[in-house]
Amino acid sequence: MSTLSDLLAEHTDLPGAAVDHLQRVVGDWQLLADLSFADLQLWVGVGPVAEGADVVCVAQCRPTTAPTVHPEDLVGSLASRDDHPQVFQALRGGAIVRFDNDQEQAGVYHPNPTRLIHEAIPVRVGEDVIAVLGRDLEVQRTKMRGNLEIAYMACADDLCQMMADGTFPTLEDRTGSHSSPRAGDGFIRLDTDGIVRYASPNALSAYHRMGLQADLDGQDLAQTTRSLITDPFDAQEVVSDIQAALAGKSGRRMEVEARGATVLLRTLVLRPHGELAGAAVLVRDVTEVKRRDRALLSKDATIREIHHRVKNNLQTVAALLRLQARRTENEEAQLALTESVRRVTSIASVHEMLSMSVDEEVDLDEVVDRLLPIMADVATVNTARIKVRREGSLGVFSAERATPLVMVLTELVQNAIEHAFDAGENGTVTIRSERSARWLDVIIGDDGRGLPDGFSLEGSDRLGLQIVRTLVTAELGGSIGLHPGADVGTDAVLRVPLGRRTR
Repeated sequence: MSTLSDLLAEHTDLPGAAVDHLQRVVGDWQLLADLSFADLQLWVGVGPVAEGADVVCVAQCRPTTAPTVHPEDLVGSLASRDDHPQVFQALRGGAIVRFDNDQEQAGVYHPNPTRLIHEAIPVRVGEDVIAVLGRDLEVQRTKMRGNLEIAYMACADDLCQMMADGTFPTLEDRTGSHSSPRAGDGFIRLDTDGIVRYASPNALSAYHRMGLQADLDGQDLAQTTRSLITDPFDAQEVVSDIQAALAGKSGRRMEVEARGATVLLRTLVLRPHGELAGAAVLVRDVTEVKRRDRALLSKDATIREIHHRVKNNLQTVAALLRLQARRTENEEAQLALTESVRRVTSIASVHEMLSMSVDEEVDLDEVVDRLLPIMADVATVNTARIKVRREGSLGVFSAERATPLVMVLTELVQNAIEHAFDAGENGTVTIRSERSARWLDVIIGDDGRGLPDGFSLEGSDRLGLQIVRTLVTAELGGSIGLHPGADVGTDAVLRVPLGRRTR
């Protein structure tokens, strides 16, 4: 089954920042589907939209609060301008487009007492519309909306407008949405003064579990919550977060305890058209779930402890190799042992990051930034001064891909340090990286003497370059080449695919 990353890599050339934003949209849109009582689809353009190119559905979400409008799977399907005119109009115009099927059949008798409303909501990053969120809602003409539906829909409309404005979701919203309360768990709508204008029955039940004896409507939620929470520091944190949301700052997810009950709270800023419209608070009683979560947390802690011990063992191996190198008089053996120390240290750094991660993912920027000073210090022994610097972001990779990629980068940097400069010569090695939906492109460039005449990467017998070729082709599925730099020196050009390409 193709993931969002796979489909974006296959059909688009969106930059890395746009891909990250779409990941945040998909990570938070179950809430939007539930509040809207609507099916959601994420559409991106294939080629220039102005020339009438197709769009592709890269993700789909169905509501848990209403029947689905689209029981069929739309992910991966292509559509033309005629199929979804509102999508193209939103892509071009950058504004929300609403299409009601009643408009097509005005004055015609409808035996089916429902109508289907299509909305196309532009997904904006900065000044650019990078995608369109389709929102399809089936409405019964004869049914009157209750207070819950009115409150849900009003909040959903505000969030959709913020998405069109480019202010939702933010990075903080994505962080808060991880295992956060859902709309059905408990929903509270606040006005601009922090007064409760609507509280769902589940939200009220959660507050009763916390010890509230009265109703929530008309209450100052921050002060009411403060009076219920046991820990005064948690109470003040909740008050500060609610007040920050009312002031337009990004909300977050919190866990509080009150009189034996454990409750999750998540605040959402509501700021359509750039004007504050209050806030929404999601509430979930997790008192019973918390007991089961402790077992999972214990398992995660065990996995992180294993990574920590592997890191310690690898550092011990590196220390033993370093000690052996110092006691060896053979220069060739010393060089081989020193290179082994560097390679073991690179793998240990990945395990160190995994020991602090809860999702088996590694921030390569942080790992590389830790390793570069070590390599630069080693280079200083044999040369006057070699500076190593990084430009751009490498991003986050899964554990199985992070280790070979870190080794490839350190090998290429070390190769430039050792072979690009004469003894005593100053120089600079630069790691330049750029991410798109499909690729991570990295250039390790130096300002040294350049490649020797007749050099061939495939014909090179250097162990470091042989390791690089093997890891890039076999482990990463990418490509590697060594070329003369634009002005001076040598560029090692690395390209690694980020998604599974199928065409």
